[in-house]
Amino acid sequence: MNFASKRAWLLAALSAALVAAYLLYPEHRQHFFGLLPYALLFACPLLHFFHGGHGHGQHRQSEEQRP
Repeated sequence: MNFASKRAWLLAALSAALVAAYLLYPEHRQHFFGLLPYALLFACPLLHFFHGGHGHGQHRQSEEQRP
C-alpha cells in the first residue's frame, strides 16, 4: 500500500468518525458529560503506568558519566 492510498484511507476513516460523532453527540450528550469525571479519574492511573509513575528526574548515571 503506497502513501497516497494510506492517506486516502486515513482521511476516509477520520471523516466517518467526525460524521458519527456529529450525529451521536446530541443524543448522548448527557451520558458523555456524566461519565467525564470518571474518565479523568481513570486516566490518572493510566498516565502513571504508561509514563513510569513517580520518580522522573531521578535518573541514575553510571560511574563513567559522573564528573
